[in-house]
Amino acid sequence: MPNYKLEISYDGNRYYGWEHQPDQPMTIQGKIETVLARMLSPEEGKPGEIPKVIGAGRTDAGVHARAMVANVVMEPDRTPEEIQDYLNRYLPDDISVNDVRIASDRFHARYNVIRKTYCYSLYCGHSKPVFDRKYVTVLDEAPNLQKMQEAAEYLKGTHDYKSFCGNSKMKKSTVRNVEEIRFEGNWPRVKIYYTGSGFLQNMVRILTGTLLEVGYGRLQPEDMERILEAKDRRQAGPTAPPEGLMLMRIDY
Repeated sequence: MPNYKLEISYDGNRYYGWEHQPDQPMTIQGKIETVLARMLSPEEGKPGEIPKVIGAGRTDAGVHARAMVANVVMEPDRTPEEIQDYLNRYLPDDISVNDVRIASDRFHARYNVIRKTYCYSLYCGHSKPVFDRKYVTVLDEAPNLQKMQEAAEYLKGTHDYKSFCGNSKMKKSTVRNVEEIRFEGNWPRVKIYYTGSGFLQNMVRILTGTLLEVGYGRLQPEDMERILEAKDRRQAGPTAPPEGLMLMRIDY
């Protein structure tokens, strides 16, 4: 059967993350699979066999994506353009399928990833971010950006990021390569871009929370070395809220 590659955008505010969760119907993967099952059903509009949609990653509850990539093996009686039209007709308005194409049989949305880029958006100003309030994290006080940038230099490279992993029961390797941590803008709006080979559960949000601790003077930039070496989640900063985080790009 053909292997289809999908590029998807979604507003994660209403959803319990990308991946299926027990007793949680509100997931991105679940919504897409439900619509595909209807499309593939021999009886139009009735649920059929549910195809397995494989995402490039597992975004947390409340996290957004501008360009999530997924693949699904199926045999619909439709062109890629017709599949895209069907999905966008029946998916909720906060999920968009931006592209559908036939990929090679060996393409795997998760295993073939070379790098991912996330963006974390922060706001600190006298007015309120009315029109994008669901996509930024609002701060009461502006942290020191220079100190945050200094700390970020320690966090780049290939390290064991166990201290920045939200899964305390993680059994697989927690070594990752963070190629770049880049700051864009100045207050009232700052964006932090993270690019790397892959990220652990909650890792970008914990990195952001830790950098904010540096910005507020509760940690020093050089403390990042100690935190990395500790391999202890309790040594790092808090997990930043989900609404400021967006998956921007996936490279293969």
